[in-house]
Amino acid sequence: HIAMWHSHGWYYNYKEDRWMWQRARLFGTVEDLYPMSIVVPYLVPMLERAGANTFLPRERDIQTNEIIVDNNGSDYKSKYVENGTWRNGKTKGFAIGKRPYKGNVNPFVQGSTREIIGNLKGSSQIGWIPEIPESGYYAVYVSYDSSPENTTDAEYKVYHSGGETTFYVNQQIGGSTWVYLGTFHFNEGLDSKNQKVVLTNKVMKDGARVSGDAVRFGGGMGVIERNGRVSDRPKFVEGSRYWLQYAGFPDTLIYDLNKENDYNDDYQSRGEWVNYLVGAPYGPNKKRDEKGLGIPVDISLAFHTDAGITGNDDIIGTLMIYSVEDYDSSLVFPNGMSRFANRDLGDLMQTQIVDDIRYHFDSTWTRRNLYNRQYSEAFRANVPSVLLELLSHQNFADVKFGHNPKYKFEVARAIYKSMLKFLAEQHQFEYVVLPLPVTHMSVQLTDKGNFKVNWQPQTDPLESTATADAYMVYVREGENGFDNGTLVEDVTYEFEKPKKNVIYSFKVEAVNKGGRSMSSEIVSAGLGNKGKSPVLVINGFNRLSGPSSISVGNFEGFLFDIDRGVYEGNDISYVGEQFNYDKSSRWGTDDEPGHGASYANYETSVIAGNTFDFGLVHGKSILEAGYSFFSSSSDAVMDNHIDITSFKYVDLILGEQKKTRRYKQGYKLNEDIEFETFPEKLQSKIKFYAQSGGNLFISGAYITTDSYRNFLPDSNGVQLLEETLHVKHRTDHASKTGEVVATSPSEFKLPKSLFFNTKLSSSIYQVESPDAIHPSTEDAKIIARYKENGFSAAVAFEGYYKTVVFGFPFETILQEKDRNMTMKAILDFFDKTLE
Repeated sequence: HIAMWHSHGWYYNYKEDRWMWQRARLFGTVEDLYPMSIVVPYLVPMLERAGANTFLPRERDIQTNEIIVDNNGSDYKSKYVENGTWRNGKTKGFAIGKRPYKGNVNPFVQGSTREIIGNLKGSSQIGWIPEIPESGYYAVYVSYDSSPENTTDAEYKVYHSGGETTFYVNQQIGGSTWVYLGTFHFNEGLDSKNQKVVLTNKVMKDGARVSGDAVRFGGGMGVIERNGRVSDRPKFVEGSRYWLQYAGFPDTLIYDLNKENDYNDDYQSRGEWVNYLVGAPYGPNKKRDEKGLGIPVDISLAFHTDAGITGNDDIIGTLMIYSVEDYDSSLVFPNGMSRFANRDLGDLMQTQIVDDIRYHFDSTWTRRNLYNRQYSEAFRANVPSVLLELLSHQNFADVKFGHNPKYKFEVARAIYKSMLKFLAEQHQFEYVVLPLPVTHMSVQLTDKGNFKVNWQPQTDPLESTATADAYMVYVREGENGFDNGTLVEDVTYEFEKPKKNVIYSFKVEAVNKGGRSMSSEIVSAGLGNKGKSPVLVINGFNRLSGPSSISVGNFEGFLFDIDRGVYEGNDISYVGEQFNYDKSSRWGTDDEPGHGASYANYETSVIAGNTFDFGLVHGKSILEAGYSFFSSSSDAVMDNHIDITSFKYVDLILGEQKKTRRYKQGYKLNEDIEFETFPEKLQSKIKFYAQSGGNLFISGAYITTDSYRNFLPDSNGVQLLEETLHVKHRTDHASKTGEVVATSPSEFKLPKSLFFNTKLSSSIYQVESPDAIHPSTEDAKIIARYKENGFSAAVAFEGYYKTVVFGFPFETILQEKDRNMTMKAILDFFDKTLE
């Protein structure tokens, strides 16, 4: 059981009478949000896939909708239903009550719980049926009353768009608060059959008590009032102090520790929350004998990024803080264990983080002090605990690494590994590290008409135990959620009897005794009903990177508007553009922080990045045009796992793929580059495919820029573009509006006008720098232009093979009808060569 928190949060300042951050907005982010972008998408899933139960005192769900279903009242038209002999419990329970909550109102004592005696058959049940306001992913939390008479295996079933998932909850612990089950995809509306949570009274020990209370779907918006105002922000940006109140923790022991001082309450509450999770004799320091929730927490981690400031461009690095004295200056934990265990944990974690960063990114990464200090977040928790300062969010050199999603992944993996190794030493067991995600994903059609998915395991040069023993394959139908997975031992999986005109998607996780890896990219396939030759969709967009930057003299910072980088999944830590680039500009207040100061116009936004799922978007339009399709990763194509010449049509997704610096010390420039648009292996595949008479559609934002202008110009790439694809470079940043108009040659029936996304959005990534491309030969024609300036946006070539090249990514076309019409026009153009 791991308790952790990701820095500070949005809070109410009584003196200034306003809601505000606890830290300054710097370099496009703020410490109150940045650690969350590591903890929630990377660290927590790694720990949970390794078998840990994780607890956070801040909201983990970025979903801004929230639906409460409860016996004391529900949101929207949601339904609470029960059958059998349920009765009111002996203790109070949750009720929505009157929102927002003024003062220290505890919603977990406003209502009632329900209970029943369990049996082996499960004769009774409660159903919580939400009305979902819009389709999407929602965290599911349950609540109940706990007691020694309760069952240790209460059976909850979550019905979601991907199927049915069962959980067994120990109700002897963890009662009277929100208990996280998982995050699932739900479709919009009220669906009593397919979207609900069901609790039965089926138990393994006949006669044990089963308790039920409210169920919560989604994170929602802030509901704690201060001076007549709520935060007007999603709960996930708020500080711990407010979530702990909403989650039913006692005020005077946990979060109301200072009079009208939410700032101090927030950081002091976190360690006391850990103690209340555990309970006597580890209880809150004001009352060690408090019963608490009975959860045996093993480790506590406070995650921050305030490692110091320097006047030069050196890396600040990683600082670790621990305390060998507790709240009462004792040197031992309540069970007699020495609090020097905190130092052991801190030393192990700092070493692992620094060593891994040095290996993957910067051999000079600084290991700063290992401090024994009486910081509240280090000494309050009565379990082994540390306070991590990963980097300095005030320092440009640190944040340049910190914005990189690959850095975030490796840091999270290092923290997970350090916790694993600490617990292994504590309990004297052999540890096994989670495998890395699999690569080389592809799906093809078998002779029997089934879908065959293939992949390749990835070795970890740093961990000998991190090898795969088996694999979990997850299947998604249409745009629903994924199912619960199928365990296979080989590197292949066959999906039988797919239905026509339905898209099936697949992702894979490697499995060993340590747990499950993070997920692979997603591949998709669909069978059309018109008997046309299938299209191979290749995902060549695997770039993950931080934003572009500049450092010239006294001018230094991030150029988000030039290239904001590519985040994995969603970016939840971006606050707005940097506007102060003056290195000599000093901090005055958090409102005027000097160098690195940034705007605040995006700090509650969830911003779409690389989902590794764009085969679905392309596939929907291909299927709509009547063609079958199968998708593959580009590495599977380059390493001959799939033969592209067996397909008459190829659709190559290049998105925002372009050469990107790794900034790894000790490398020559040409060795420090990754994510090039046309790697040599891919170039050879494209040339051979064209020579074989194929039909090739390529779209992306850096189609020509990457070979002509980006870092080291690539003469081979230029040759590929001009001689095989029949296009050449005109300019980058070719459009700001994203409006494209067809030039209307007779052989193309493109939409007269369409828009692709050039703004930050929660649904599709921003294209900040599309290419203007131009025909390189007389046989190539311009088929679309950017409306604002007349630059060429798309070029088609017809010869013994055909090509269509877009200077912007197809998947970013905003309207589905425009995507469908565009894809059909391209495939119709290709088909004319086959008549």
